[in-house]
Amino acid sequence: MRGKRSKAYKKLMGAYHQTFGFREPYQVLLDSEMVKEATKCTMEIPAALERTLRGKVKPMITQCSIRHLYKLSSDEHPNRNKYIDIAKTFERRRCNHHELEEPLPEKECIESVSLKNGQNKHKYVIAAQDKDIKHLFKEVPGAPTIIIKRSVMLLEPMNEISKRLRDRSERDKFKKGIVDARSAVKRKREDDEMDIDERSDAEGEDAEGEDGDAPKPAEEKKKKKKKGPKGPNPLSVRKKKTPGAAAPAKPKPAGAAAAAGGADAQAKKKRKRKHASGKAGEGASESTGASESAPAASKPAPAAAATETA
Repeated sequence: MRGKRSKAYKKLMGAYHQTFGFREPYQVLLDSEMVKEATKCTMEIPAALERTLRGKVKPMITQCSIRHLYKLSSDEHPNRNKYIDIAKTFERRRCNHHELEEPLPEKECIESVSLKNGQNKHKYVIAAQDKDIKHLFKEVPGAPTIIIKRSVMLLEPMNEISKRLRDRSERDKFKKGIVDARSAVKRKREDDEMDIDERSDAEGEDAEGEDGDAPKPAEEKKKKKKKGPKGPNPLSVRKKKTPGAAAPAKPKPAGAAAAAGGADAQAKKKRKRKHASGKAGEGASESTGASESAPAASKPAPAAAATETA
């Protein structure tokens, strides 16, 4: 139950925030009966107010309310000094009634402090147990009221006048949003038209400066796009052959290219291969052996000649 109540209070204070301009810390104006009731319930007033209003608070009390606490008899109210000590911790709201010998009734004092022309001028949250004060603020728009009932601090629902003002402000915001959206579209169209006119004027001036002729109107320059079936992609279409054009050279087959390469290689002069140093030594020894065997073969020739003479 506490969770549902806290969500409802948060939503209600959001409505006061949007419609009537309430801001944190909330100024809470208490009467003497609220101080006495909270003390009887052993309730810490600042913490309880923050839980109820779902935000930071600034408790306040008028000078007349404190004077009413001082006037209590200690016999009838044994916690009189405790009431006064708690009230002194709150911010003192000056009502300029301290010059009077007797304090004003709390209803008149709080009414003079908080209301002006029937409006909650200073955005006070009224925490009161007095029936006359509660009845007074039931007819005031934008005046949240807090009471204590069965040892529980409660935020009373929004009164009828506040509800009507809230609904009216929401309708006005909705209508204003629609009008602003339409005017924004209209302004955008006008800006686009002005940009087109300026661009066309600039193009006309350029054409007149180059050719010396009068610029053409903007309507003639604008070409309307023809609507209809689109043609094929020009990059994917095969190009048409034009008559009289030179036929492209056909690539030679691989065998013919190889034969032509071989003929060219034979036409080139053969190069002598240079041997390594080891092979060169072997070749030199073979050449020396051949030279020694050659004179040995030529020696038997004179013997044969002698036999022939004999």
